[in-house]
Amino acid sequence: MTPSRRSALYTGAEIAAPLLVIAAIFVFTNTAGGFYFPPFQDVLIAFQQNWLFARIGSDLVPSVVRMLTGFIVAIIVGIALGLLLGKVAWLRRQAGPIVEFLRAVPPPALLPFTIIAIGVDSTAKVALIAFVCVWPILLNTMDGIAGIEPTLRNTDRVYRIRPWDHLVHVELRAASPQIFAGIRTALPLAIILMVISEMVAATNGVGYFIVQAQRSFALADMWSGILLLGLLGYLLNLVFSGIERFALGWHHASHAAAS
Repeated sequence: MTPSRRSALYTGAEIAAPLLVIAAIFVFTNTAGGFYFPPFQDVLIAFQQNWLFARIGSDLVPSVVRMLTGFIVAIIVGIALGLLLGKVAWLRRQAGPIVEFLRAVPPPALLPFTIIAIGVDSTAKVALIAFVCVWPILLNTMDGIAGIEPTLRNTDRVYRIRPWDHLVHVELRAASPQIFAGIRTALPLAIILMVISEMVAATNGVGYFIVQAQRSFALADMWSGILLLGLLGYLLNLVFSGIERFALGWHHASHAAAS
């Protein structure tokens, strides 16, 4: 099989698989779905009524702003602390138990604390998202920096490369594949925490909408919110994949050349 035909076959399979899943859901909900699984066409109608575009400004935009704000804060803090811990070995050993303890705390258990300590506004939700998302970014950055080959560091000293150039063009560049891996791991966590934080003590947001629809037994509306979250996660991952391919083009090219 030629590469072009193989590529066309893979593309066709990627398109066919979601269509088959949608068809199966449509058949199931219209034949054996029951009360808790309304017909799929009802969910699509509710999606159109709610999210195209009645509730975008009141619920979707606040959710996305909170999620992106917390996510960006986690990226900045995670990379900064990861650089520090990756470069200073004794500090990394001292901070290890603390980092492992904090990252092991279940995120929902922090909701009561954030409500009491910070309040019920968007600041508490952003803080919770940032706290949970920071750990995979921090750990991947720390491991990437600590794992740079000593030969590379010694070469820099020989050529007397300035510290800032060394940080940007050597250390961050060498650790960038692991940093992006940590950011990719944190992205779905940001979406999950966005929804969880809005399900308790909130007045708007996608999570708030889903809970209110569930409490009023508007199940088509509830499923439309869940469908929106799936589409949102897919689109955000698509955007991030494009950014990653652009930023790590040199990395993928070197691996392709080596193989």
